[in-house]
Amino acid sequence: MQFGIFSVSDISKNPVTGYTPSEAERIDSAVQIAKRADEVGLDVFAIGEHHNPPFFSSSPTTLLANIAAQTQDIVLSTAITLITTNDPVRIAEEYAMLQHLAKGRMDLMLGRGNTVPVYPWFGQDIHKGLELALENYNLLHRLWREDVVDWEGSFRTALQGFTSVPRPLDDVPPFVWHGAIRTPEIAEQAAYYGNGYFANNILAPNFHFRPLVELYRRRYAHYGHGTPEQAIVGLGGQAFIARNSQDAVRRFRPYFEGSPLYGTSYRLEDFMHGTPLSVGSPQEVIEKTMTFQAGFGDYQRQLWVVDHAGLPLEEVLEQVELLGTEVVPVLRREMESRRAPDVPDAPTHASRVREKYGDAEPRQPRPNANRGDNVTGTSPYQDTDPELVANLPLVG
Repeated sequence: MQFGIFSVSDISKNPVTGYTPSEAERIDSAVQIAKRADEVGLDVFAIGEHHNPPFFSSSPTTLLANIAAQTQDIVLSTAITLITTNDPVRIAEEYAMLQHLAKGRMDLMLGRGNTVPVYPWFGQDIHKGLELALENYNLLHRLWREDVVDWEGSFRTALQGFTSVPRPLDDVPPFVWHGAIRTPEIAEQAAYYGNGYFANNILAPNFHFRPLVELYRRRYAHYGHGTPEQAIVGLGGQAFIARNSQDAVRRFRPYFEGSPLYGTSYRLEDFMHGTPLSVGSPQEVIEKTMTFQAGFGDYQRQLWVVDHAGLPLEEVLEQVELLGTEVVPVLRREMESRRAPDVPDAPTHASRVREKYGDAEPRQPRPNANRGDNVTGTSPYQDTDPELVANLPLVG
């Protein structure tokens, strides 16, 4: 099972000091947080995608490529990549490039997002959000698996003889998680393709998302990918940890109460009791997380958000340290001991390469010197009058 952290990339005022960090400070902090997560043995660091204040992560691939160059083992992911307002061709190209730069240590989570103005900013209609998500992923799926794609849909220009470059590393596409908290069609889509399903297990009552997870499991089995118990499930969460529960509550309270997302509507104790938020000692966070396995069944990925609500970098780094040294080692042992024997681990690039090739060498697409299609060598001028081609002007 994989354990890690994710960031929504908010830039929030510290309610204790009144200081609001700059974009530059938060971007640098994200890199430091990811590096510390790698050092303490966490499995995953994920970053969200936003295009509006007060967030900074408008280009997840750029940030994750920088982090990949400074880390050794950690898997880099997104939380989420906007499948609705990004061109699937650009997603295919940018994340394949990240896959190469990270030597396979990456995957991505796709979702619709929840910021209404983003749609018109990128020329899309929010009322078509679901249709965009379904169609765009259909194209993305093909772009990573077919060397030459002919495609026509409703939301972008048609493609004829198109090859997305670079091709996926080892000709194995990045693993995809579909993130959704309210839409059964997205759970169905994840199940149909045999992809992962991620329920961002925050901001809702305990086990609120269990019906969607159970739907995904049933449909995963329906499409022949395995048993319901073998479906690939990820869960989000929130945590604040201190050596004892009293200190955790005392230290986290001003950040919770000072947050416009939480403090104006909820009491901390009520939110701790009624939602997946974990605030307490390492043992209390372990016990709360174990209830997720009891309620949702065996799952493959657990991510916590730890850098929100204006928490200063030093506090966040302490959270990462406690997760990596005090919480996750115990959770690994406990969850593994309770896991059914036929439940798979979270897919990685290495495991997917083994699944596809066994002991054989992976396929390595190579560019064609004639500068046609980079895999088949088909000329871009194959249907053009030869005399016209001969008379094309030379440039440069």
